Amino acid sequence: MKRLTLFVASCAIALPVYAQNIATVNGKAITQKQLDDFVALLVEQGAQDSPQLRERVKQEMIGRTVAVQAAEKAGIDKQAAVKQEIELARQGILVRALMADHLKKHPVTDADIEKEYNEIKKSQEGRQEFKVRHILVQEEQAAKDLIAAIKSKKTTFEAAAKKDSIDPGSGANGGDLGWAPSSNYVPEFAQAVEKLKKGQMTDEPVKSQFGWHVIQVDDSRPVSIPALDDVKPQIEEMLRQDRLVQFQQDMMKSADIK
Repeated sequence: MKRLTLFVASCAIALPVYAQNIATVNGKAITQKQLDDFVALLVEQGAQDSPQLRERVKQEMIGRTVAVQAAEKAGIDKQAAVKQEIELARQGILVRALMADHLKKHPVTDADIEKEYNEIKKSQEGRQEFKVRHILVQEEQAAKDLIAAIKSKKTTFEAAAKKDSIDPGSGANGGDLGWAPSSNYVPEFAQAVEKLKKGQMTDEPVKSQFGWHVIQVDDSRPVSIPALDDVKPQIEEMLRQDRLVQFQQDMMKSADIK
């Protein structure tokens, strides 16, 4: 009876261990936990856990194990270039895991997002955005000729932009750049925009790194701030990136680099 009890107990212990292995490749076990971890990683990336996925993962793991064993048998893992690539991959994995761990320990909260939103909103108070058109040409004289032609009504701004502007994006739309704050433009262009009134065109061409501009302001209005819910994901990602940058800078400062 005692021997029977021991036999039953040993089976109770052995069965779960046996069940943990989903396959054995040339004596190397592939465990259920390895399969579960692989599936969990795929699920995090958007896959749907299912028997079909698990079977595909199992076959993938078996195939990889066979290939890795063949590579090791051939001494591929001892080659200098391969060892370097393995080390770089290891470093990349560790860095990504470190950053993920830092964000997990220092999460961006709703309060953080709301605070940042209010600061951005406050910084935009009183600022204007402009509906601007421009014609871009390479020569100053060409820009002067266009200004004269538009003022004398020999052509319209839109027609001149479509015909002569070398900016392919706005030229086809009559020079229309849409709505934007002046800070979106290079300094010379921004300064000219800020001096113009609604419906006014520059009297002289404006030079920038891109060429010579003829600029017209169609309209202006206070900068529109989107609702918090509309920009919450962007602000959250911005704050996450800020925290990672600060974390990296702190690590560099504390490191003994010679």
